[in-house]
Amino acid sequence: MIRPVVPSGKPSKSAYFNRELSWLAFNRRVLGQAQDSRHPLLERVKFLAIVCSNLDEFFEIRVAGIIQQVDSGVTESSVDGLGPKESLRRIHSVVASLVEDQYACWHNHLMPALAAEGILVKIAAEFDQTELNWVTAYFHEQIYPVLTPLALDQSHPFPQLSNKTLNVVVSLDNPATPEIEQLVAILPVPRILPRLIQINPTNANPQCFVFISEIIKLCAGEFFPGYRVNGAHSFRVTRNSDLYIDEEEAENLLKKIEEELRNLRRGAAVRLEIEEGVDDTIFTTLCEHLDLSHEYVFRLGGPLNLLRLMSLADIDRPDLKYPPFMPANASPLRDAGRIFDTLREQDVLLHHPYDSFQPVVDFVEQAARDPMVFAIKQTLYRTSGDSPIVRALIEASKNGKQVTALVELKARFDEANNIQWAKQLEEAGVHVVYGLVGHKTHCKCSLVVRREGKLLRRYAHLGTGNYNPKTARLYTDLSYFTAREELTADAGNLFNTLTGFSREPEFSHLLVAPYNLYRRIQELIQYETENAAVGRPARIMVKMNSLVDKATIDRLYAASQAGVQIDLIIRGVCCLVPGVRGLSENIRVSSIVNRFLEHARVFYFQNTGGEPLIYAGSADWMPRNFFRRVEVVFPIKDPALRRWIVDELFTLELQDNEFARMLHPNGGYLRIPRSIDVPPFSSQGYFIASAMQRAARQDD
Repeated sequence: MIRPVVPSGKPSKSAYFNRELSWLAFNRRVLGQAQDSRHPLLERVKFLAIVCSNLDEFFEIRVAGIIQQVDSGVTESSVDGLGPKESLRRIHSVVASLVEDQYACWHNHLMPALAAEGILVKIAAEFDQTELNWVTAYFHEQIYPVLTPLALDQSHPFPQLSNKTLNVVVSLDNPATPEIEQLVAILPVPRILPRLIQINPTNANPQCFVFISEIIKLCAGEFFPGYRVNGAHSFRVTRNSDLYIDEEEAENLLKKIEEELRNLRRGAAVRLEIEEGVDDTIFTTLCEHLDLSHEYVFRLGGPLNLLRLMSLADIDRPDLKYPPFMPANASPLRDAGRIFDTLREQDVLLHHPYDSFQPVVDFVEQAARDPMVFAIKQTLYRTSGDSPIVRALIEASKNGKQVTALVELKARFDEANNIQWAKQLEEAGVHVVYGLVGHKTHCKCSLVVRREGKLLRRYAHLGTGNYNPKTARLYTDLSYFTAREELTADAGNLFNTLTGFSREPEFSHLLVAPYNLYRRIQELIQYETENAAVGRPARIMVKMNSLVDKATIDRLYAASQAGVQIDLIIRGVCCLVPGVRGLSENIRVSSIVNRFLEHARVFYFQNTGGEPLIYAGSADWMPRNFFRRVEVVFPIKDPALRRWIVDELFTLELQDNEFARMLHPNGGYLRIPRSIDVPPFSSQGYFIASAMQRAARQDD
């Protein structure tokens, strides 16, 4: 039974950080990597591009939701005490500062550094005659035939501008009567056109690039013969991109989501980004037609959508990138043909991307081809465009095995991809289901049923990351393989729950949301609290992406007050305020932002009546993960694997003093103080070196 939280004094609203502002603090840490000269130059450019991509999603989902609250008259404050209007005001202030620093990083640091390496990104005013001739020819050959000018006047309604697409607004007049009329037109730029173009690529020294918007602005007059161009400025609109689906009313969820994806292109505008210098009349016209107040407008001193700089990473300059790293395939599962033999003897834990993702693919592929395998059950939340996992499931179905795939159609921004995979799987005879009504299926689980003699044995893969070989090389995650009956039986129960009917399923060892995960986490925190209160050892270590749930934060506060030592490694959003005397002085919060995206969720509870309990899984500590998603958190049973998690994963990440940042009570993330005699230490650097050593031993 969960006992009520009894902290010494109820936490005030100042005891919680605002969720949105905490997320923006994370994005500033990403920007810090772009500003950090310890990273190779083109990697810094990629970090800058990621900042832009993150802000896009932030406005499409989080800001859009708060705007809806304001429009609906919602005034209720969140746990930090901020109402929707005040949240928007602070968000705008922080974003404005972040964007200003983002463009300062580009203009003052990255562009000069790129130029010094022979990589130039020019504006039209900087072209020499040879470049001007090439750009003009490129415009007539590749751009002019594709673009369609759209006039803005009484006979031409304001066009429907798609989400995050590039547009150029052009101000015109008739040279014969310039004082009579000011004309305005918009040039929408279709996504099919490249955004960053190399000028005269055959003359590659130096390499010179230009944004397509610069070419269009330079040549805009070609679309309006007889008129004079007074100005041309690029802009783009960000729209609300959240899906609105009542699953109870949707007879066919797949068709409903396809319909909603089409509607997203017409979602309400939540942000306007436009180049500095645009005429005030045009600016006002855009805001009025988009129904946007000026607080949602950002005038940018540089190229729009810095995400397009990501294409610079394709330049063949290995000296400006991270040293090549090949994940080590040196685990006990490296012999794909003996996977099931190995798992009968031992559990296996892989740490991606340092350990290769190939054994995960091999696990499903071997099951598809093994004549003794009768059934495969698989969850798919996000996967790659050429997914070997999906291909293996199709092959298994064609081989006569019973194959069931839980495809999450509502995986944000991957809805269209998942719809396509669902259709392909169904055409191949796979049983495709979409999980529980009202809940996203976010858990990462694969279950294989195999006949061995007279018995059926189950094998499971349980993970913290998606079944995506591409992101598995970029995200840090854990893969746990086991044939333990107590875990595979629970996994079987999980799939039966997802594909059939079960109001109150019971799980003996797995922690599964929305059933027993929340309750069990509260109990485990409470046990540590009670241990500390009577003088027994008590410690909690947690690694995850986000900490938002208020009740869980309150329990951590109560545990801190009782004397529990708590270390939290939270990559992104953290609403808990650490280091406050009398409230959270025994809690430390750090965040690691480096080459790979920290994505694993791992939980350690020291003293629960015996040996420590160690779990890993798919769930952050957020209300959505506890109550609105299907999540799986699994215990690590093998003693050697448990030691690795404590002695290496937690210990080394808590020792990181190079790319880790410590969260302070004022909300700032600061470098970890390091005395002059203490060498810098990067946990990711350690894991890379360790993987390379394992691979070298394997080659020997």
